Order: sequence, then structure tokens, then C-alpha cells
Amino acid sequence: MTATLSPEWVYFQVAPSAMTWVTRFVEGCEYFGVVTAVWGKKGIGCVRTTADTREITTAFLQDLPLSVTIVSYAEIMKMTEAE
Repeated sequence: MTATLSPEWVYFQVAPSAMTWVTRFVEGCEYFGVVTAVWGKKGIGCVRTTADTREITTAFLQDLPLSVTIVSYAEIMKMTEAE
């Protein structure tokens, strides 16, 4: 993992096959942020949010009709160390 990560962003995990679906839904809702695959094959991604969109984006992801696990920044950093 070489990309720069930010504690402001919302990190999540879904089934890898659902990643495109999540991307289209989130980006279809203007102003939440931009979705980026962190580890697409593992279904781990992030939404590049700002301080004022982080909370609503997290709630939106949790309300999607599929299993979404919100992953903390600390957990993401541990994952990058293990890679």
C-alpha cells in the first residue's frame, strides 16, 4: 500500500464484488466524497471525506442494503504495516 491515507476519510470493507456498486452509490450522492479502493481484492475502500461530510457518509454506508464494516484509521494503518 503506497497511497497516502488520511484520518479524515471513512474506511470500509464490503464483499469485493460489491465495491463497484458502493462506488456508484456514494459518488451518485454529491458531496459525500470520492471513493477509492484501498485493497480492492479484499473489498477495502475509503471515501475521501472532509470533516463536515464524514459523519453523514459513515451513516450512509451503514444504511446500504449490504454488509458494510466501517474500519477505523488505526486498523487501516495496522493493515498497511502488515503489507
